[in-house]
Amino acid sequence: MNMKIATQALASVAILAAAVTPLAAPAQQQVSNDRPWMNARLDADRRVALLLPKMTRDEKLTLVFGYFATDFPMKQHKAPAAARNGSAGYIPGVPRLGIPPQWQADAGIGVASQGGAPRKWERTGLPSGLATAATWNPALAFAAGAMIGEEARASGYNVMLAGSVNLMREPRNGRNFEYAGEDPLLAGTMAGAHTAGVQSNHIISTVKHFAVNDQETDRNAGNSVIDPVAARMSDLLAFQIAIERADPGSVMCAYNRVNGIFSCEHPWLLTQVLRKDWGFKGFVMSDWGGTHSTAPAIAAGLDQQSGYPFDKQPYFGADLNAALDAGEVNEAALDQMVSRILYAMFRHGLFDHPITAAPDDLPEMLLAKSAATAQRDAEEALVLLKNRDAVLPLTPAVKRIVVIGGHADKGVLSGGGASSVHPRGGNAVPGLKPTYWPGPVVYYPSSPVEAMRRQAPDADIRFIDGTDPAAAATAARTADVAIVFATQWAGESFDVSLTLADGQDALIARVAEANPRTVVVLETGGPVFTPWADKVAAVVAAWYPGTSGGPAIANVLYGKVNPSGHLPATFPRSLEQLPKPSAPNKGDTVYGEGATVGYKWYDRQGHEPAFAFGHGLSYTSFGYSGLTARAAQGTISASFTARNTGDRRGKDVIQLYVSGEGWEAPKRLGAFEKLDLAPGQSRRVTLTVDPRLLAMFDGKTSRWKVRGGTYRVMLGTSSRDIVQTVSVKLPARDLPVGWRSK
Repeated sequence: MNMKIATQALASVAILAAAVTPLAAPAQQQVSNDRPWMNARLDADRRVALLLPKMTRDEKLTLVFGYFATDFPMKQHKAPAAARNGSAGYIPGVPRLGIPPQWQADAGIGVASQGGAPRKWERTGLPSGLATAATWNPALAFAAGAMIGEEARASGYNVMLAGSVNLMREPRNGRNFEYAGEDPLLAGTMAGAHTAGVQSNHIISTVKHFAVNDQETDRNAGNSVIDPVAARMSDLLAFQIAIERADPGSVMCAYNRVNGIFSCEHPWLLTQVLRKDWGFKGFVMSDWGGTHSTAPAIAAGLDQQSGYPFDKQPYFGADLNAALDAGEVNEAALDQMVSRILYAMFRHGLFDHPITAAPDDLPEMLLAKSAATAQRDAEEALVLLKNRDAVLPLTPAVKRIVVIGGHADKGVLSGGGASSVHPRGGNAVPGLKPTYWPGPVVYYPSSPVEAMRRQAPDADIRFIDGTDPAAAATAARTADVAIVFATQWAGESFDVSLTLADGQDALIARVAEANPRTVVVLETGGPVFTPWADKVAAVVAAWYPGTSGGPAIANVLYGKVNPSGHLPATFPRSLEQLPKPSAPNKGDTVYGEGATVGYKWYDRQGHEPAFAFGHGLSYTSFGYSGLTARAAQGTISASFTARNTGDRRGKDVIQLYVSGEGWEAPKRLGAFEKLDLAPGQSRRVTLTVDPRLLAMFDGKTSRWKVRGGTYRVMLGTSSRDIVQTVSVKLPARDLPVGWRSK
């Protein structure tokens, strides 16, 4: 390393240290100078009680009204001077009292720059939220969240608009790639772990979008119509589990209406469910443009209007001040709002670990560490859906490979909208439409083709763009293996088709006809139709694999990494299999399936999906035996032996399903665990079922009720691949609405 580079590296490390190191000495000095709330040894409630009486009304109003942090000429908006221009939001602090500002950044996949930003920061993009869910590995989800939280903090942010939980009711939802699948246990567990990881950096993360926010069509006014009891056992249960596991500082309410009422002014959601039933103590912020009133929203439980001027009025700014003067909102309500915000800021370290810098560029050491985390996430997320005749992994004997389509020579696809991260090296395929929000369409500069060439330098790996199917078929005919990269761009503000665009299905079919050893790699925002699945040799779901996606895909294709992802959502065969085959619509969206979401619907209706929830293959094999189950402490505990029966080290996701009488569907996912086993290694595993997954919610008493009787316990590697079943008798049990595991 020459002296100039060494000096630059030391400077970068110094910048990072300034950004992440709490200023302990000044904080202690403030405690001794009549700021007792700065004492970090006190609990958050006590600190709020000490600070709140010292605040003026104007200072309180400062904390409940947020600005869009980027200039927005269309709305004649100039970002506040202290905002991080290019980011999502800014809440001024109160220097007189030592209250720090809130610098808010999008989103759950990485530190994102806004489309209109004067300069876009280059940051690390994780695989999509759905990809992380496909790992079925909460520890990895935590590490992924910690990675973006660390980059956020180093970039000058103390609030991340992450933690996307919404269940996949509508597989055409354009934002499914941000979320965590169709099952409440899986989605809540994975999103909760991810959110906890973000907050491990002494910053706040949201959990969003609360609630029943399942499509983008008519997203600002659409009405999700659902039975409240069914919501408790599906969408709301996912949020409940995520909040229990993450203790988020904030919950972001959604754009849509629920049963006729806007989510951000919904008393049942924000006060009854979130605060009274679940005991949430943080604050509720609106989505950008999600506030619709002053007094009604405050009475319902909204604490902070975010991202003005996206809303029509400064409802929690000048309008709230006027409402206080007029007696339409009382001072006690404002105190409650501010108390919740301060509680979250104390609870999650915003006072005690202040942000002190906002560098444009991050140190190489940090970015390299982030890239490695993103790659591990992507590798475990890839799902091997099919592998006929063990065409994968590729071996040294495979000398001639043609790679077709998907801009695989340039990079990997990412999703659009607020979560879009500007990667190191910029957009690998610029100019694709739309070039404006929710675009631009961004390909991270991480080429699978180049990564494959590094894996196999002696192989002839040729790339064809796929725009000419005849040329692609001709090239495939003379190759040992043909690999087609198929893509589907999805993003915020629009919904998608499950049919691959631009004739990709026909391209795949034609290539497979020319070469039966055809592999399809899917880079999609969620499930898609696979009408060619019987014709190809192998299918890999790579999702949106993040800024290290190229080497991750190559490592799986060549067997350097044994695939271990499992589907977090069902791949349907046709629209007719969906609860609502017609396209997402404006106005009322009636969820007549109730709590029967995803695989539960397919089970109840007797549909055979293309690929089942929980499905995922490996380059090794596993065996399971000795399943036993017993009633234990009011729930079910099941034990079994897992063994790697193949010749490679590998990971498998063991899924425990349960079935009881009178349920919405034949079975529910009750527990899961990801196992890492060497060849020949076996392990005895015990899983315990969350008792809420054995219960029906009783709307009259607002309690979870477990019916006494016989339950079936099923050990499976997917919702359709059940390897052993036993029965167990369980006594009746009654659980409070806010019950949580210890």
